[in-house]
Amino acid sequence: MPPDLPRTPSAGRLSRRRLLALGALAAAAPLGGALTPAAARGDTGDDEAYQRVFASALAADPDVRRHTVVGREFLYRPRQLLAADADAQRVVAWLRSRGHAVSVGAGFAGVTRLLFGKETDVPATVTALRNPQQWPGQRVPAVQPHHVLLGLGNIMGNPGGPPSPAAALAAPDPARLGEGAGVTVGVCDTGIWQQAGTYHPQWLGGSYVPEPDDVDALYLSGTALAAQGGHGTFVAGVVRQAAPGVRVDPEQALNPTGVGDEAMLVAALSRLGPQVAVVNLSLGCYTQDDLPPLPLVNAVAALPAQIAVVAAAGNASGSRPTWPAAGDRVLGVAALSRSGTGLAPAAYSNFGPWVDACAVGEHTSTYVPGQLALPGQPTRVFHGFADWAGTSFATAYVSGRLAATMSATGMTADAARLALLAAPRWHPAYGVLVA
Repeated sequence: MPPDLPRTPSAGRLSRRRLLALGALAAAAPLGGALTPAAARGDTGDDEAYQRVFASALAADPDVRRHTVVGREFLYRPRQLLAADADAQRVVAWLRSRGHAVSVGAGFAGVTRLLFGKETDVPATVTALRNPQQWPGQRVPAVQPHHVLLGLGNIMGNPGGPPSPAAALAAPDPARLGEGAGVTVGVCDTGIWQQAGTYHPQWLGGSYVPEPDDVDALYLSGTALAAQGGHGTFVAGVVRQAAPGVRVDPEQALNPTGVGDEAMLVAALSRLGPQVAVVNLSLGCYTQDDLPPLPLVNAVAALPAQIAVVAAAGNASGSRPTWPAAGDRVLGVAALSRSGTGLAPAAYSNFGPWVDACAVGEHTSTYVPGQLALPGQPTRVFHGFADWAGTSFATAYVSGRLAATMSATGMTADAARLALLAAPRWHPAYGVLVA
């Protein structure tokens, strides 16, 4: 999601569902803290400028299209349609009978990729294909757009706020180095900075095996950072703070702007080493008709049963399901903010009955050197550490704590996930608290 700084929306921007949820929290606060959305840290002008940077990058991307019907928004790849392998021939015949020039491209995760010869209204075509009246006496085929995933900002791709430069973290507590020892967390994200282990020897040095295809490109040019360059390095640092003895396996599923798609994520999952026990997905998407995305469902189902998958709920302040966080077997994570003596729902966090757990989303972590230029605002200069907030980082913290539970108890990752879910929910819309 990308990692966002919390912002307090005006009452007019909050959904009725969210107002009711926050009202219920005030009546049933398990921690005794004030449960109102946390106020924003940082400058709102910077937040808005960061949103413009991200929106401009998406608008300039020729491989991203927006479906903009209010309440049903999603991003997708142009001229592509995905069909379940078993349905592909029927779908191709239907398309060609209606004049579409379509060819079969490279498939993945149980779906066939169909390529249109020219620009096509893919969402409208999917709607037509999903209409039972088109298939009298037959099963409706499983079809969908090829959804674009983000390092979780709101649905139109705008992160709420940029990272801020921060002072270096203190070294890990030697007494905690056993937490997560012997466990590897796979981090499918923007990749990792090529010099992360050298620059951050106490936090990331020796914690992963550097591989050329894991490298985060980071920069637009020179040392000018892309909108989410360094996101994966930040996430890896949060995982290690939650469990200082854990190892990580970074894989690139997003570009440095924070944009990927289902094929890129499936490929990243396939590259994870056999030692990975927990998979951290600080990314996600909305889908057409809010249906589970076929390739991601198939890819998660194909993982060994003992693996736990942890995914960010998203930063759009709404209850609409985000994928893969809302999927079966996936631990969806919302974010909290510190509020006085207690914790409150983070103003940016998604929520709903499909959310399984929550944790604080505001962190200081390992980052990269560079400059982040925001229009009309002072350039932010980074020297290797940053403050950032969002469900991305709440997710990374939960992944690390699962690893710590495994090392302390000998449980498998999935057993640790189930033990977590057996605890009382902090709130029905935010799941179990992971402190």
